[in-house]
Amino acid sequence: MFIALQNAVASDHTILVLGDSLSAALGIRPEQGWVALLAQRLRAQGYGYQIVNASVSGETTSGGLERLPRALQLHQPGTVILELGANDGLRGLPVSETRENLARIVRLSQAAGAQVLLVGMRIPPNYGPRYTEQFARVFPELANQYHLPLVPFLLEKVALDPRRMQPDGMHPNALGEPPVLDTLWPYLKPLLKKNPQSGGR
Repeated sequence: MFIALQNAVASDHTILVLGDSLSAALGIRPEQGWVALLAQRLRAQGYGYQIVNASVSGETTSGGLERLPRALQLHQPGTVILELGANDGLRGLPVSETRENLARIVRLSQAAGAQVLLVGMRIPPNYGPRYTEQFARVFPELANQYHLPLVPFLLEKVALDPRRMQPDGMHPNALGEPPVLDTLWPYLKPLLKKNPQSGGR
């Protein structure tokens, strides 16, 4: 499902969020999620961007890869925020498959003229140290290989704070979403430019 949160000004000022439940605001109202909060922040700071949230709860990297070509063709984003992989890890899928799917998403996005912000994820330690370490390494290794900005861990400010997490211990609640945005923002902001037509500073 594609949700445009702002009117398009130009394709260069379109941000496509390709994610899973962490970006789809699972368990809370859509306007409380970090993607909607990002749209608000961009407006408030004078950026003329359209945000397209192409995130689907339960999505894996293979599912995201399958949906990406249509999303790129439809929205022609200048920036792709790639927030996938957690469900691969939680299902215990081979790390090599996750890495290759993410790499193909990066290459397709770059070939379409989009810059990519890679969002790092971690999985609980009960999957065993070898698997969890291999999984965690995928994101910095890809960022290094493709020269991508990397958010080290999206839930860094909230994962261990039960006041900011839903009862499942995996998804932020409404209180946790603003810190999630604050974690991502310093890595996204350098990729943005003010739109002269927006009247922003």
